[in-house]
Amino acid sequence: MTTRLVPYESLNALQRQQIEAIEVHPEQIKFCGDIHGALHTLLSKPGPGVKGFALLAEDIPVAFLLLKRPPVLPEWANEHSATLHALQVDQHSQGKGYGKACLQALPEAARQAWPEIKGLELSVDADNDTAIALYARYGFVDSGEAYKGRIGFERRMGLVF
Repeated sequence: MTTRLVPYESLNALQRQQIEAIEVHPEQIKFCGDIHGALHTLLSKPGPGVKGFALLAEDIPVAFLLLKRPPVLPEWANEHSATLHALQVDQHSQGKGYGKACLQALPEAARQAWPEIKGLELSVDADNDTAIALYARYGFVDSGEAYKGRIGFERRMGLVF
């Protein structure tokens, strides 16, 4: 199946409706939030610091994520990076490699959005071993730093270009 990671603003009206229907497993919401919160972050105060991306499989959205830059970059992030947020794969599409497809396409999508960035960073719950292993498989390196997040300790991971 052909996939591509595209900017939210390039989606047509039907694809935007389909994005709104993305649902993650209930136990994943504490890690990534829900699609309504992610879209609110993207659309409530449009600006150059937040960009949304959809993973399309045969032109149907199956995943969504946000990237952030200043002025909305989290305080823990390096000013020369973009940060990954709200990576969500629809629960009906999980297990098909779409999370991996997002991470494979992400560096190029981020560089196209902000050519000046030097890398990507993310924060992941310290007990989310599955996510940590996935990010590591795609080149993200644990900084060794943990901090108190909204639901427990979080690890910072980065990918340098």
